[in-house]
Amino acid sequence: MSNAEDRIDENLAELMLERIADILVVVADVGAGDYSTRLKSDLPDDHPMSTLYEGINQMIGSLAKEQERSAAYQKELEEKLATIEVQRAAIRELSTPIIEVWEGVLCLPVVGVLDSTRSAEMTEQLLSAIVEKKAECAIIDITGIQVMDTGTADHFLRMARAVRLLGANCLLTGINPAIAQTIIHMGVDLSGVVTHRTMRNALQRYVTRFLEDREDNG
Repeated sequence: MSNAEDRIDENLAELMLERIADILVVVADVGAGDYSTRLKSDLPDDHPMSTLYEGINQMIGSLAKEQERSAAYQKELEEKLATIEVQRAAIRELSTPIIEVWEGVLCLPVVGVLDSTRSAEMTEQLLSAIVEKKAECAIIDITGIQVMDTGTADHFLRMARAVRLLGANCLLTGINPAIAQTIIHMGVDLSGVVTHRTMRNALQRYVTRFLEDREDNG
């Protein structure tokens, strides 16, 4: 083989290495998330390397479109999840309506099934409201609960203890005859919780004591 042919082969090898290096750079950019880079060929259109460049560019374009669709879908999904979270927060607030029925008196009407998760949320919101409102009394009304088991009773005991730890009184109202019998049969100790037949009775009792204390201090 002549020197001229050797130089041609060397030039072709260098050219191939340069083309391969260009391809590797573009592939690296795509791997890093940059889909804007494209291969540019100065070779004839019918050259095998130009055909390879064109195929790689088309692949990058397809990947870019898929990435755009994926980003749009992810954004839509995040927006839906945010909406769901807002709705959940609204549902939690509606399911745990804490009402200031009198100055320094909060009422928490409990309706529906009370599990450990809902109990923790209720306790957290009630304690936060007590601190925010500087309440002296919290009335937990369970008129809307028809059935109570040991776990439910324990939730209320824990809630009452937590309220007392903040220096506020905790009153339990709305115990119906069926729940009263269930509590007795289960042997649940509610001795540390002040109970009243209705929320009205509890509020009247609190107002009476409030006025009596004001007269004594006055």
